Amino acid sequence: MAEVPPTRPSLLVRMRDAHDQQAWADFVRLYAPAIYRFARRKGLQDADASDLTQEVLRSVAGSIGQLDFDPRQGMFRGWLFTLAHRRLCDWFDSRQRRERGSGDSAMVQLLYDQPERADQKHWEEDLEREAFARAAEKIRPIFSETTWQAFWQTAIEGKSGKDVAQELGLSVGAVYLAKSRVMVRLKAQVAELEP
Repeated sequence: MAEVPPTRPSLLVRMRDAHDQQAWADFVRLYAPAIYRFARRKGLQDADASDLTQEVLRSVAGSIGQLDFDPRQGMFRGWLFTLAHRRLCDWFDSRQRRERGSGDSAMVQLLYDQPERADQKHWEEDLEREAFARAAEKIRPIFSETTWQAFWQTAIEGKSGKDVAQELGLSVGAVYLAKSRVMVRLKAQVAELEP
């Protein structure tokens, strides 16, 4: 197995450099799908959800240089959720003004004031899935097929160590060792990806 690379600088710090294309690519791969799904769950059509996603990403790009993020104040993903929620409210407000000619909107104000807990829960789940998928994609090539299958079948599919050991021709201890090795690397990769 390859050596674990040193932890790279925080993604948020790297994103302050507009020329760090890899940091921005990692950010977009991790967060854009969650923003898009959030918009779709709130009723936006595909094109509108894509536009909203781009608007949120543009807002992040515009504010990342001034963002002094303090983990004691909350997680970055919470800030991003709030930003996406505000942009969604702006979108509904703009749409309502176009359709009715009025800027007075109690519903939009309610959306501004109280993001739904269910939205936040879905948001967190989406981000966790994206982080897992991205991390698994990055680390998968460094493990043998047997090691990966031992991990996948026990950790993801929920099979017993005994059944997996029998299927793969390993000892039960070897199955759990393989699972542990992959989990350690996976957790480190997720931590690298998330701000």
